[in-house]
This record gives sequence, structure tokens and C-alpha cells, in this order.
Amino acid sequence: MPLEVNGKSYETDEEGYLANLNDWNEDVAAALAAADDAELTENHWEVINFLREYYEEYQIAPAVRVLTKAIGKKLGKDKGNSKYLYELFPYGPAKQACKYAGLPKPTGCV
Repeated sequence: MPLEVNGKSYETDEEGYLANLNDWNEDVAAALAAADDAELTENHWEVINFLREYYEEYQIAPAVRVLTKAIGKKLGKDKGNSKYLYELFPYGPAKQACKYAGLPKPTGCV
């Protein structure tokens, strides 16, 4: 089902993940979040941008345990914990954040 953003159509899979990683931009991320009735704050963007950098380096979307540990290393213990990440992304930090970041669904996510 395509996602309409600023008059342009973006292809998504049945779960709403972008079909083409190169289609991603901040407006697309905001539209994906809006579809979940979520608004992206500075803290959301920090995690989204971290995920995009991680994906660029490792070519894989991290599962939640790996994500939590990696964020803790880069952004500090106060942000590298499940409680904080679930407050930002209640549908699952790895799954929901990767979706907004235009990345594929992490392996191991249901």
C-alpha cells in the first residue's frame, strides 16, 4: 500500500515498511509516525538517526537487545535501556524505530 507524502507516492510492504531504502527522508519518517498516531521528538530523531548510521555501517537493522546496547555505548546509559526506548517506541523499539528510519524490519522481530 503506497504512502503519500507531499504529493509523491512511496511504495511500502504490507506492514508499512518502505520498499526502497533510498526513498526515505524526514518527511516520510514523519508520515510513517503519523500513521501510528505518533509525533517525532528530538529524542525519536536521535534514535532514528543512530539506526540509519548503524545500518549504513553494518547493513543490518539491529534487534532490540543489540540496539539497546549500541545506543547505551553511543548516547549513554540513560538512553541505552529498554524502558527509555519503549517510552519512545511503544510498539517495539527496534521494529517501530526501524520502520520510521526507512529500514527493513529487524530479523527476529515478530
